[in-house]
Amino acid sequence: MSLALTLCLVTVLLLAAFGTPVSFSMIIGAIVYLAVSGQDLALAGEQIIQGFYNSFILLAVPLFIAAANIMNAGSITDRLLQFCVAMVGHFRGGLGHVNIVSSLIFSGMSGSAVADAAGVGRVIINMMTKDGRYPPAYAAAITAASATIGPIIPPSIPMVIYALVSDTSIGYLFIAGLVPGLLMGVVLMGMNTYMATKMNIVKEPRTPVKDIPRITFRALPTLLMPAILLFGIYGGVTTPTEAAAVAAAYALLLAAVVYRSISLKQLYAALKESAYSSASVGLVIGSALIFNYIIATENVPTAIAELINQADLSPLAFLLLVNLIYLLLGFLLDATTVILVIVPLFIPACRELGIDLVHFGVITIVNLMIGLITPPYGVLLFVINGTTKIPLAGIIKQVIPFIFVLLGALMIMILTPDVVLYVPRLMGYQG
Repeated sequence: MSLALTLCLVTVLLLAAFGTPVSFSMIIGAIVYLAVSGQDLALAGEQIIQGFYNSFILLAVPLFIAAANIMNAGSITDRLLQFCVAMVGHFRGGLGHVNIVSSLIFSGMSGSAVADAAGVGRVIINMMTKDGRYPPAYAAAITAASATIGPIIPPSIPMVIYALVSDTSIGYLFIAGLVPGLLMGVVLMGMNTYMATKMNIVKEPRTPVKDIPRITFRALPTLLMPAILLFGIYGGVTTPTEAAAVAAAYALLLAAVVYRSISLKQLYAALKESAYSSASVGLVIGSALIFNYIIATENVPTAIAELINQADLSPLAFLLLVNLIYLLLGFLLDATTVILVIVPLFIPACRELGIDLVHFGVITIVNLMIGLITPPYGVLLFVINGTTKIPLAGIIKQVIPFIFVLLGALMIMILTPDVVLYVPRLMGYQG
């Protein structure tokens, strides 16, 4: 490791330790590297401009963020929850199942775990805690756990970013997330049933059969959004970026015209929040573009690939080791930073070992989503704590069983690649 790279990493770690945002830490560290190595400091700006200019797919990120915020601002989520209650609310732990199923459906619209937790999650927590039905900490924990499904079922913002760094087909990545997302939903529902039985949660009354068609009809335009997006992408009608624009436009059409549930003031607030969130993600991506230039200059990915070859690791041993590293990094870093900075280091080794990059991408994102509910840095835990004021210590205690079942689902995906690749192969994927 060169002196310039060493000073760069030390700068980043020190600044991060003092609470500096990761994006700013990486930009300052990159400037230190360029200065010490005698390169033109203008390279930092050049890498950011060229990286964004050559990455049309990144336009999907702010569009999916806008779609999610518009849906949360309107009454779209209310109709979705009423439909879920009618379908699964009468089972043991019914409102917990509603929480999970609503996340499965909402994830087909937003692509964001945080949007799921902050939007649908906030409403369902109020439903679960009303009249003392469920302990507040448990309601918050299952909301955080179910929100991890958001970026697995298409569309997915993390998958867009992974496609950027790995040069993998975003279409096949999206469709590869379908079965893993459903698997995560099944294991969460299984744990919820066990926990509800253990806590002796009273069953909710069954929705009258005569009301189900009306409730389904009211929710139908919302339920159609995932189908429209998938048909657009896999039917060759739209690119993933264009599908993101369709999602934002469709969300606005539903909220403003079909349901008439969003005012100009609410729309402005939703767009402003989308701009803030997009800028935050953009800063991380911009800083990572400079960092990736440094990593490529120092030939780090090749060195790691050679090290793995010398260690004579099997593909399975490599995947297990990498996922352990992801879990450890999840304690400290957000998912976007890991995908942009750490994942590119492993891509050459994956190619060398014959590991499918779509399979690798899906298990990477599943692992990093589990990191969003893993203390001490679990972003979703802080989001829900901030929006509901439910004590963080209680949420952490209740979320642990859900972390374990999600890790079990992740292990199934690692050991059985067909869980991830079966549907893409049906659609013609040759990987």
